[in-house]
Amino acid sequence: MNIPADLHYTSDHEWIKISDDKTTATIGITDFAQRELGDIVFVEIEDEGTEVEAEGVFGSVEAVKTVSELFAPIAGTISEINADLDGEPELVNSDPYGKGWMVKMTIDADADLSGLLDADAYGAHVG
Repeated sequence: MNIPADLHYTSDHEWIKISDDKTTATIGITDFAQRELGDIVFVEIEDEGTEVEAEGVFGSVEAVKTVSELFAPIAGTISEINADLDGEPELVNSDPYGKGWMVKMTIDADADLSGLLDADAYGAHVG
C-alpha cells in the first residue's frame, strides 16, 4: 500500500498536501480508500467558492458497489476542482496521489492542522 511520507492523512482516508506558505491544500482519497471502494465511476464535488468546515462533506465518490462521502480534513474554501475527474473518474484508482486529486482549498486562517495524521500514524491506523 502506498502512503507517501510528504502528505498528511485523516482517519476517514483523505490525504492532504499543504503548500509551503500554508495557504492552500490539495486533497484526495488515499490508496487504501480507493482499493476499498473498488472501481470509481463518478466523482461529485461541491462548487468552487464553497466554504467547508473541518470534517464537513465536500463531495462524494461513487464506485460500482457503493457511494462514499468525502470529508474535508480542514476548514477552507474550495478554490479549484480537478476537472479531469469528470471524464476520467478512474484516475482516482490509477493515481490517487497525483492525477486523481479532487480539490484545492484555500485554508482558513484559523484552520486546525493538529488533528492530521502523518504517514506512520496513518499506516498504523489502516494496519
